[in-house]
Amino acid sequence: MSSLLGCGQRPIQLEVSTARLQDNLRALRQIQPNQLVWAVVKARGYGHGLDAVVEGFADADGLALLEIDELRQVRSLGWKKPVLLLEGLFNQAGLCEAVELQADLVVHCKEQLHWLLSSSSHAQGYQQGKGRVWIKLNTGMNRLGFNACLSSASNSVETLADDLLKLRTSLGPGRLGFMMHFAQAESRSESYQALSLFQRALALLDHRPDIEPISLANSAAILSQPLACSGWLRPGILLYGSSPFRWQASLDDDQSLGQSMPETLRLASRLTTRLLAIQELAVGDGVGYGLRYRATKPMRIGVAAIGYADGFPRTAPDGTPMVIHGKRCPIVGQVSMDLITLDLSQQPQAEVGSLVEVWGDHLGVDELAACLGTLGYELLTCLTPRVSRRLMDPVSVER
Repeated sequence: MSSLLGCGQRPIQLEVSTARLQDNLRALRQIQPNQLVWAVVKARGYGHGLDAVVEGFADADGLALLEIDELRQVRSLGWKKPVLLLEGLFNQAGLCEAVELQADLVVHCKEQLHWLLSSSSHAQGYQQGKGRVWIKLNTGMNRLGFNACLSSASNSVETLADDLLKLRTSLGPGRLGFMMHFAQAESRSESYQALSLFQRALALLDHRPDIEPISLANSAAILSQPLACSGWLRPGILLYGSSPFRWQASLDDDQSLGQSMPETLRLASRLTTRLLAIQELAVGDGVGYGLRYRATKPMRIGVAAIGYADGFPRTAPDGTPMVIHGKRCPIVGQVSMDLITLDLSQQPQAEVGSLVEVWGDHLGVDELAACLGTLGYELLTCLTPRVSRRLMDPVSVER
């Protein structure tokens, strides 16, 4: 019988390969050479852990994340290069720590801009620091950013000119950048329109391309839109070996650009658990809450230690695959808080303690996500703290 983890620890575990993170960054640089790279590490490094991404992305030009707490952690781990706060500050009080931690700040609304232009000592201190301020422009996604679409909008780029002049003066030359985010990077026509709006806004704002960098391309745009791959790239999901597009998506010709994942990018994590029990079912026996599934023949059912409290979706339908000893075994019955049940018909050798691969080299996270009606992004980032994590092949390089 295969052994379970010792010391009473639940056997569910996420293994993270720092070598694969490093290889994926190197491969991405080959896809789009001679560009600066923000490695996006929000949501605890897409669930991989900040310690893992600081190691794995040591050769990136900067890290991009969301929260001051994450920024504090990567600095404590030894990261000395730029760090970008992708949504800027959530309140003016955060300016003091942003100065101390030398953060690059995104500014996406007038409130954030006015915090920087205020006379407070913290704002003045930031203006004398080392970070750059990135003005975010809304080119059609309509989430964050100064509106480049409607000149009549209260937050339009036309209303930004005077404050931007003040900001340039207070920050000094070369301390301003401009960025946008594609709403539909896989579409040629939509992306062309967004790029046109961005270029129009830059002209209205007296952009100085020799000293004021731009940042446009996220993972999807890096694969789909070569014209957007200038300035600072912002790859996220690609660096973890998962796709920004739906697995085997069926799209029309206008939206089918760059759908395939480069073979050089490999999944950097593997989620595994083990069988805790095996049940024998007779014809008509049900399994799980609500007895959603009933056996149509005599069956062996494996009970595995993973559930929705670990971040695995409760909505997983019957037939969702997992892998045991190289064979796919489908989920049968309702996912519960701590357990799932698997049909072992294809793996008669399975026993208590057998390893179950939830995703990994035998079953990619994107294919699994497609079975669950979601994207790899969600599965990677929704793992809960009770899932243990182990770093594989850590590297020791200059940070």
